[in-house]
Amino acid sequence: MAARGVERLLNVIMTIGSRRRIDRTKLFAVIPDYAAATSPEAVERMFERDKAAILDLGLPLVTETDVLDENTVYYRIDTAGADAVLDVTTEEYTVLLAASRAWDDAAAGGAARRVRAKLLSLGHDADPDLLRRTPRGAVESLPVLSPLLEAVTSARAVSFTYRSASGAPSTRVVEPWIVGVHEGYWYIHGWDRDRGAPRVFRASRIESFPTLGTAAAEPRPEGLDLAAVLEDQHRSDDRATARITAAPYKALALRDRAGAELDVTELTLPELPRPAARRLLLGESRWIELREPRAWRDELAEVLGAIAALHEGPADLSALEAATPRPPTRIRTSSSGTDHLSRLLGVASHVMAKGESDLAELAGELGITEKQLIDDLQVLFLCGDLGNGWEDLIEAEWEQGTVRVRNAEPLRRALRLSPVEVTALLAGIAALEPAAGETEAILDSARTKLLAAAGLDTAPPSTPVPAATEPAAEPAARADPTARRGEEVLAAVQHSLHTADPAAALTIRYSGPDRPGTSVRRIRPLRIETTGSRSYLRAHCELAGAERRFRLDRIVEILPEGTPSARSPEADAAPGPDLRGLLEGEVWVRLSPPARWIAESFSAAELRDGADGSLFARLPEPLQAALVDAVLETAGGAEVLSPDVFRNTIVTVTRAAEDRHTQHEALR
Repeated sequence: MAARGVERLLNVIMTIGSRRRIDRTKLFAVIPDYAAATSPEAVERMFERDKAAILDLGLPLVTETDVLDENTVYYRIDTAGADAVLDVTTEEYTVLLAASRAWDDAAAGGAARRVRAKLLSLGHDADPDLLRRTPRGAVESLPVLSPLLEAVTSARAVSFTYRSASGAPSTRVVEPWIVGVHEGYWYIHGWDRDRGAPRVFRASRIESFPTLGTAAAEPRPEGLDLAAVLEDQHRSDDRATARITAAPYKALALRDRAGAELDVTELTLPELPRPAARRLLLGESRWIELREPRAWRDELAEVLGAIAALHEGPADLSALEAATPRPPTRIRTSSSGTDHLSRLLGVASHVMAKGESDLAELAGELGITEKQLIDDLQVLFLCGDLGNGWEDLIEAEWEQGTVRVRNAEPLRRALRLSPVEVTALLAGIAALEPAAGETEAILDSARTKLLAAAGLDTAPPSTPVPAATEPAAEPAARADPTARRGEEVLAAVQHSLHTADPAAALTIRYSGPDRPGTSVRRIRPLRIETTGSRSYLRAHCELAGAERRFRLDRIVEILPEGTPSARSPEADAAPGPDLRGLLEGEVWVRLSPPARWIAESFSAAELRDGADGSLFARLPEPLQAALVDAVLETAGGAEVLSPDVFRNTIVTVTRAAEDRHTQHEALR
């Protein structure tokens, strides 16, 4: 919808909403674009599109036929219950606003953009203190999500171009059952019409804007759970518990599964399928030794030896040089007129409800610049109730940084959220939960009201909301040392954020992923962030003299005030390569299909397709420790091609881990 279409639709809303009702003939006569239409059929088509857009905005447009003359049609905007769209407290509004920001609105499309504007129409002011303490969640934001969510909520099929793990793109026609987040990534699970079977798709591998199709024909199974579906892909009859030795404060993913203290060295993992266990153990192999089962230990040593052998000596770059560069995927989703109109209505409703608003603060809540906001206000200034002539226009002012809107009463209403927009907010809430802490109860109540407002008793099938914990399991959860420590750290961090005292600081013991042992750091917390299933603390670190990001589950403990800062003494004496910080320059890696996730996780700057089905990825300045662990986790599916010095690093690290698993006398 072009700018002219936005103005026309705003005039239609103002003209209909300013009176009890207006008949179709008069409406077509007073709206200039309708009056200037080339034919009755053209104006009918234009108006039908406008009606759909008005309903999509959440405005209750009502069509009525005259009881005495069925040829006379009236339109009105229902005012009944206009103030009961979403009845939330200031605290609940604040966490919903934070949830809306979990989506990158520039990438995620209309649903993310409209949600923020519709929240603004509620007329609340966010609690700045709570907003500071509420974690900043992040979910993978992709332009394909809006049509996929719409396909789920409308029970329709959708077609798109998909690049599978094998690397070949193909057109797929799918009836989505679930569109949800798992460990920070979006997946689609549904019925693949071409394969005639259920399939799972990674949303980031969709390379065309999905097109909505016909109604779904395959019934959706009851009780689907995305995590269970993904776990089923790694099931194996070869299952066992594993006993490992781990360096203190390391192998955190394994300690989480074992529910073990951070300083113990003997861990027993719960029963796991062999493929899943191997991936976990390889990813942590710098810090662990697998003791039992013996067969798994021998397999681990064999895989580590193969990875080392793959990286010994210079790499053969001929396949890389002959590979075909892959053009970057560009799915364009420019802001639509409906998105723009949602923002205009949200601004007008919010300002009229408050009387006036600060220009800078209002732009910040919308996630736009002050110039964009002024441009919006100029559009409002040009529109109004055209049934009474051009004199009855909206009055908008923004002098001296204060915004006022008058003579726009039809726009003073809360906008209803669509099921797709409810799903977008629920996904954002789920992104906040790993570090919710004291805001957990507010998140729960906001979710409940959100579902009630959408007419849902439970979350829709596309909503990635964690299952509720049974009351009986609560004592066990709190007895878990990992959970207890995490609660204590999070409480201390949120208390520090609550004080908002620039001089306030915390002293923490931190277990970094790139060096042995722990360090003691004095930090000033700035905010909490979540990415996928991980939570981070952004803080100023006195030891580094700069802002740093600390993973919350790697904060071992909060130390007494006055404890001196100190780097890990073990790091200086540790044998092997130094894996601290970023690797300067770029790294080329060859990825087999199961290892292609590395290209996404490390934001590859360039991709090339090899003749044998391999994918070559150029990674700019990756984190050294993280890339080493990722290469090991793929069990040989990834090979570092350059630089040679980093190939040597892989060999050194892998041979050391292999040696630990070939010293059989250690098992006695």
